Amino acid sequence: MKLVLFDCDGTLIDSAHIIHVCMERTFQDVGLEPPHLHRTKSIIGLTLDQAIAVLLQRPVDELVLKMVTQYRHHSLALRREGPVHEPFFDGVQDVLQDLAKRDELLVGVVTGKSRRGLDALIDLHDLGGAIVTSRTADECPSKPHPAMVLECCADTGIDSADTLVIGDAIYDMQMARSAGAGAIGVSWGYSTVKELSDNGAQHVLHDPRDLLPLIDVNEMRG
Repeated sequence: MKLVLFDCDGTLIDSAHIIHVCMERTFQDVGLEPPHLHRTKSIIGLTLDQAIAVLLQRPVDELVLKMVTQYRHHSLALRREGPVHEPFFDGVQDVLQDLAKRDELLVGVVTGKSRRGLDALIDLHDLGGAIVTSRTADECPSKPHPAMVLECCADTGIDSADTLVIGDAIYDMQMARSAGAGAIGVSWGYSTVKELSDNGAQHVLHDPRDLLPLIDVNEMRG
């Protein structure tokens, strides 16, 4: 058996726009210049407190925690206004369904999203049958800490050596290698191929469907 763990934002769905809007409003609330979009993209994948701290280049302190509260307020307010635009990347849903049909594989998600956010996404797209384990920012330390991967491994009884992490961020690659799992980057997200390779990616996919022939490759780790 193998366990395949996907990051969410930037890997499964394109959520940069909604994240950036919330970040802009949060910074404006406290009288700070909002970050540029490329800066917002660079912290997607971290837990919210760590993401804001990195953008501000300061530790998690009272100001950061205040901004976390404001960000959550804006995120909920936007969602109450109507469906937000967080489309799946082309081909991703088909790959998820294909993997879920394979008896020798289990599929999970490891994300900096909140539990509420991930569960809403799973319910909206009826993915409950495909995803058997998951960890979010509410349950584990921020990436690149290996806890998300290791706890999903414990859930499923699959060793980290038989686990693959698929992600678009350097934090995903660092987390995977720290946990002793395989690390596969994706080029359609928010990091460059070089950044992913420099941080431990053993392969970088350019199309979701390219994952399928890699699943049974034994020399992925190294």
